[in-house]
Amino acid sequence: MRKTVLSVIVSSLIFTNIAMADNNKTLTSQEVSDKATKVETERVKNSQVKLVQEALNSLKLSAKALSDLNKNKTDEAKKDIELALGKLEAILSAKDTPKLLPIENRMVVKNFIGTAKDVDIAVGKVKKLLDSGKVQDARVLLSSLQSEIDLTVVSLPLISYPNALKLASKYLIEEKPEKAKKVLSLALSTFTEVEQVIPIPIINSVELVATASHIAKENREQALKHLEFASDELDKAEKLGYVSRSATTYKQLHELIKNVEKEVKGPNKAEKIFKELGDKLKEFKDKILSSNEKNSTK
Repeated sequence: MRKTVLSVIVSSLIFTNIAMADNNKTLTSQEVSDKATKVETERVKNSQVKLVQEALNSLKLSAKALSDLNKNKTDEAKKDIELALGKLEAILSAKDTPKLLPIENRMVVKNFIGTAKDVDIAVGKVKKLLDSGKVQDARVLLSSLQSEIDLTVVSLPLISYPNALKLASKYLIEEKPEKAKKVLSLALSTFTEVEQVIPIPIINSVELVATASHIAKENREQALKHLEFASDELDKAEKLGYVSRSATTYKQLHELIKNVEKEVKGPNKAEKIFKELGDKLKEFKDKILSSNEKNSTK
């Protein structure tokens, strides 16, 4: 199974800066989290790689060519393949031609509503169900233990697809329609699929810390609540099994949050440590995104 990495998706998922809005000073921790999830979902929608219309049109023409061959309409098939290649000319002649042309985007949001403690309770129930031999009941409950935004991009491999069309055209010129059919069938069934998994609790934690940093001096009590909520979101992410390639660990992030809480409770000179925590969280988030990329060719 060939694997590819669509780094553009990772690079588009930047810090959202929800906390910069003045009205967040009055938001509860749950409201900040809900807003963070909503904004990130919209951001992913808007940052999805645009579908290449020429690639879609080319695929339709290739499918029509195969249909024409099945009806023994060889001349029509030749024209369809020529047109299909023509749709790709602009793309192929571009200076920075991508290796993959996106033809379909899909996004699914799976948001576990609950705390880290609720995850522990649910996992305990799953274990009891499995011990009782109730595997299907356990499977249903286990499937709910996800808190993520899944973005899947299906792309056409530009390296092989145009060459396949040219080969099919060559076979038709040589009056070998059966070989042309096989080539077209293969070209129409080979796509690269890349899934980006974005853990919602990590996104929420980043925004809670950012919001807390902006209100710490004016509203110390609410800032501490945000930090407590951020810590629980990190716990939830860890218990749900989201891992990162970052050198930073969940334990280190919790320690940083505790240090910030001490500063907020004290003289409240926490700007530097807030920045350190924010930077660590953002770096951790970026690495967790790249760790959760799932790639396949079908």
